[in-house]
Order: sequence, then C-alpha cells, then structure tokens
Amino acid sequence: MPRDVAATMALLARGGYVADADLATTVHLALAMGRPLFLEGEPGTGKTEIAKVLAEGLGRRLVRLQCYDGLDLQAAAYEWDHARQLMAIRLAEASGETDRDLLARSIYGREFLRERPLLSAIDPSLPPAVLLIDELDRADEPFEAFLLELLADFQITVPEYGTIRASSPPPVVITSNRTREVHDAIRRRCLYHWVDYPDAAREREILARKAPEVPGLLAAQVVAFVQRLRGEELFKLPGVAETIDWASALRTLDQHALTPDAVDETLGVLLKYQDDISKIRGAEAARLVAEAKDTAAAR
Repeated sequence: MPRDVAATMALLARGGYVADADLATTVHLALAMGRPLFLEGEPGTGKTEIAKVLAEGLGRRLVRLQCYDGLDLQAAAYEWDHARQLMAIRLAEASGETDRDLLARSIYGREFLRERPLLSAIDPSLPPAVLLIDELDRADEPFEAFLLELLADFQITVPEYGTIRASSPPPVVITSNRTREVHDAIRRRCLYHWVDYPDAAREREILARKAPEVPGLLAAQVVAFVQRLRGEELFKLPGVAETIDWASALRTLDQHALTPDAVDETLGVLLKYQDDISKIRGAEAARLVAEAKDTAAAR
C-alpha cells in the first residue's frame, strides 16, 4: 500500500490517472483505513478508472460487479450449484447412504457454492483483489441491504454454510452516477469523494497521457472547446472519456487544428443526443471554435 498521499498520487499517475490532491488524499485514506471508497459524479469523469488503476498498481486482480436493475444476491454474491447437489444426492443414495441429516449437510459444502463477484473478492483462498461495485445507483434500493454486511465487516454469511470473511479488507471502490440517491447506510460505511470535471490544465494533462498521438495545438484547442461546451445548457455534457475519444477521432481524420466543419462532422463523438448536436452545430460551433483557438493561443 502507498505510504502517503504523494505515493498514492504517484501510484495513480503510473497507471495514467491524473488525480488532484483532494482525490489522492481520499484514495490514500481509504486504503490506509481499510474503508470502502464511494465515488460519485457525472458519467465519464473517471470514477471506474480509479479501481482499474488501483488494481494494476497494487498488483491485485480486479473483481467488478456491474450493477443493474434487478441485480440480486445470486448474481452478486453466490448461488448453490443445484445440478451438482442433485447428482451428489443420487450418488449417495445409490451407494446405500440412508442418513438424511448427513446427506443434507454434505450437499451444502463449499464445493457446491458458486462464487459471484462479492464472494470472490473476499475469498481468503484466492489472490488479493480490488473490488469495484460499479454504478450502484442502477441497482434496486433493496440490493444495497445485501452490501451492508460486506462493507462493514468484509464478510458474507451463507445461511446453509456459515460466514466467509476476508483475511484482510480488500480495497473497495463504489461508483454512482447519481441517477438516484444511494442510502445513507452505505455512505456511512465509506469515504466519499465527488469526482468533478477536471479544469483545463488537468484535462490537457489527461489527454496527453491517454492520447499522446494528438498534436499539442489540437489537444489544447480540443480541451478549450470542451471546457466552454460544458458551460452550455445541454442535456448531457461531455465527460473526459468523450474528450479523449474526440481528440483521437480528429487525429484519425488528420486534423491538426479545430475548424467549424471538422467540429460539425464529428460532434457525434462528443455529444450523444441529437438535440444537443443540433443546438451546437453550425454558428454556435463556429463561435466556440474561435473562442477555443483564442484560449489555446493565449496559453
């Protein structure tokens, strides 16, 4: 584990993640205190990427639970292998086993337990992991109750088997795009950080790391354009991921600088709703290009 905030920031940087001091401090504290890290913010601001970078930097396997509407305990934590249990019963009966209590106990052994992400992340018999619970706000509210035991004690109780506990707390990263509020009981168990859009300087640094093939002038104009675009009233503002994709797309088209035509032709990489594209395309795009060029030239 990194010994201090500077070492945490360096660990993230080695994975290509440009973190500000506040975020690096929260990540460091979560690791040092063995507490889950709850990251909330707009889509595309790099919340999920932190878990990936931590797993790589700490030399751990990444265990990812992608949340969705209808997610239940069987898909998230464990389920019994009923086919193998039935086969075991038939084999025991064929061999003359008549003790039903013994038979019932034997079919709830560990070999019949199918591990899902939550159980896999804390299983002390497996290599250490980083657990990513991605987009928790997409799961049903009752599912959050399943997580409370895990996040408080890093253990899961299987009624028919017993309690399985992590030998040491794995780093846990929970993300939310805030499509609904996550319950206070989850928040109390975590260290919280709001991941905002980066400022221009940090976004240029991110772009330089993630898309080094993009020329400096084009990168500066792209960042200036996106920063100004986030000041517009749009249904969905572009995230950092869209900035990287857009810069790479422009480079693929051999663009060395922004032009109104190039922006109009590639807005679908940056914006994901037709109403937003229609609002920006044309005169508004030309105005933003001119402002972005002035901003980039002034730096």
